[in-house]
Amino acid sequence: MTYKRIKWFILWTPTLTIALWEYLRHTFLLPYVSMDLGNALAPVIVMTVTATLLIKLFRMLESTNESLQQAKAAKAAFMEREQLARELHDGISQSLFLLSVKLDKLEQAKDNEAVKETAQQLRRTVRHVYEDVRQSIASLRSEPSRTDVQWMQAVREMAEELERGGLAVELNWQLAEGMLNSKEKVELLAIVREAMLNVRKHANASCLAVHARPDSEGGSGFRCTIEDDGTGAEPAQLMAKGRYGIRMMQDRATAMGWQFGVRARDAANASDAVDKEDGLPAAKGTIVEVIKEAAR
Repeated sequence: MTYKRIKWFILWTPTLTIALWEYLRHTFLLPYVSMDLGNALAPVIVMTVTATLLIKLFRMLESTNESLQQAKAAKAAFMEREQLARELHDGISQSLFLLSVKLDKLEQAKDNEAVKETAQQLRRTVRHVYEDVRQSIASLRSEPSRTDVQWMQAVREMAEELERGGLAVELNWQLAEGMLNSKEKVELLAIVREAMLNVRKHANASCLAVHARPDSEGGSGFRCTIEDDGTGAEPAQLMAKGRYGIRMMQDRATAMGWQFGVRARDAANASDAVDKEDGLPAAKGTIVEVIKEAAR
């Protein structure tokens, strides 16, 4: 029996009991039970029936409430683990990948100046990983503050890292500072960073374009695209099990009420407006798109 149904039974039991007693008394028992005796018996019968039924209902209510509390606690624990997984993926995982890229670059360095420069980059990345670890540990103890995120700084730093690795990156960000609230900024930037890093990991691309523009009607909506000229992939492959990065981006967009799409980029489905701006070949690549519809 559901929690709601139990509450209704508790509410209606006394009313139905007194109604049934009065009906039986006036219909069948009036010749045998006087009015005064019937009035005296009414509260006794209501109390007896109510106590008999409600004791069991209260036990069921307590059991159901306990189950709900356990389910709520389990859900809260799952959400905390999911949040921690996102933080580890957004910070430590991405930094370690960039660290491996710089190690590859160090192996290919042929002069001392290149070795020193790459070594300095490695030190900065290691310090960044250290800070991410400390922040993740702190997040286990308290709710992390998200209001101090500097707008687009993380994306620009990621673009610089990717450019040092040989990937040409174009940023065309037209969203104003006050257009999104703090949570929207955090979620959108996390999606953009993840999409950019996926290009470096999997796409074998030479060019990457990140565009974000407000709704054409001047509302509160926007459209953000991350496109590359890499090998591309079918939607089924992109959304396959184990692609945590894609699922994380989709979950973030869904939680914010945004539209999220990822597809292979070709001459048939590439956006003409975007193609004119980014200059990427239309034959190959991948498009990641996030859309917030303007409020009506």
